Amino acid sequence: MDDLYRELNEAVAALRTRGEFEPRIGAVLGSGLGSLVDQLVEPVAVPYGDIPHFPGSTVAGHAGRLVFGSLHGAQVVMMEGRPHYYEGHSMRRIGFPMYLLKFLGVDTLIITNACGGVNPDFAPGTLMIIEDFINMVSRNPLIGPNDERIGPRFPDMSEPYRHRLIALAERIAAEEGIACAKGVYAGFPGPYFETAAEIRAVGRLGADAVGMSTVPETIAANYVGMDCLGIACVTNMATGIQKEKHSHQRVLETAKAASEDLGRWISSVIRAL
Repeated sequence: MDDLYRELNEAVAALRTRGEFEPRIGAVLGSGLGSLVDQLVEPVAVPYGDIPHFPGSTVAGHAGRLVFGSLHGAQVVMMEGRPHYYEGHSMRRIGFPMYLLKFLGVDTLIITNACGGVNPDFAPGTLMIIEDFINMVSRNPLIGPNDERIGPRFPDMSEPYRHRLIALAERIAAEEGIACAKGVYAGFPGPYFETAAEIRAVGRLGADAVGMSTVPETIAANYVGMDCLGIACVTNMATGIQKEKHSHQRVLETAKAASEDLGRWISSVIRAL
């Protein structure tokens, strides 16, 4: 575990050569949801490939860079795209970006994603505040030796998405006239769109939406003590509910259409924070 601690400090040192970054708020931007970066004042973008030990992202719609800047006077950092388990990264490596954000000073994290709707009351374009998650992957980032300098052996997960941040997001959505729902997100490994039988099963378990990210990031972020807010953009209805074939291109198009409201929403949340 000394290796992970050393790697994190090496990554921080490399980023410090790019600027005196002191972000307190972080955001993870999912597929097609990168437009929020355009609101940053004096942005500085660092490609993931330039950050020692940082896992890359190869998925369409993910720019693959950390962007530092200010928004409403707050110092923020945004992950424009994310690494995924299905890209071949280990779960432990997927936790690395979350640990790095914490080492840089982030204490509040906003996680977004593009997902499939399981709740039949949803429709493509629905923005859903994530209340809780179901981990449908057999592994998570914390399996293996633990380093207490990074986080505790057994982190509490009774409030993976902070209730106060959920309440804040709901209030701001109402003030801004942004329609939103709340629900449970189920994380699958991917990279295929889930089967109809899997969707029926996870629906019975209580899931309202399903996707291929977010859960390992939430676990890692809670492990290092960051407060999380999760917002999912339903870009398609899940298999067995949606009658047409799935398409990643259509996912990106729907996410882009919803990104204006989502960007305005997150921007107002950051202003309130």
